[in-house]
Amino acid sequence: MRPDQQFDVSELKIPNAFRITPRKIPDRRGSFYEAFRSAALTEAIGYPFRIGQANYSVSRRGTLRGIHATSLPPGQAKLVTCVRGAVLDVAVDLRVGSPTFGEFEITHQDEESGVSVYMADGLGHAFLALTDDVCMNYLCSTEYVPGTMIDVNALDPQLGIPWNLTCNPVMSDKDAAAPNAAEAIAAGLLPTYDECLAHYARLRER
Repeated sequence: MRPDQQFDVSELKIPNAFRITPRKIPDRRGSFYEAFRSAALTEAIGYPFRIGQANYSVSRRGTLRGIHATSLPPGQAKLVTCVRGAVLDVAVDLRVGSPTFGEFEITHQDEESGVSVYMADGLGHAFLALTDDVCMNYLCSTEYVPGTMIDVNALDPQLGIPWNLTCNPVMSDKDAAAPNAAEAIAAGLLPTYDECLAHYARLRER
């Protein structure tokens, strides 16, 4: 890490997923922090993270969004940050053949910490809103292409994500009807690990 860099980047147990933890600089006005630097993230992931689209979602308490990913091509890597409220954020390895396929990593994100999670192509993302009026920011590597979104049910018992729900979550009809991981594999919806590795290699060559 550069001495003037005000955040830490650490790889999660799922390869090609990273947690970015900022170091806040407080003063009497409030605080300031760096969310990320392009050069630092590029060094960590091994290829440039170019931002092609920025999205925001606003969710009520108890909302469960995901698991969402994007097919290859075109792919769509994401840097996800909770900018208001608090969430239980989950990255899931959906790359068929990956040594960590089906494994997940949980990150508690909130507006106070400023923690972000980067997920490469082939990784799925989901979150549970722990407060009302949650706002999530998504910086995406490419523009959205209709028909390329991959949906896997976040309540898939085989994945076993510990959402610790006390009542039925608020979900879109699409998310609630999404296939489980086994069904998505059988339908050929998920990318393979080899396809993703080849995709990462092409990004390094650009």
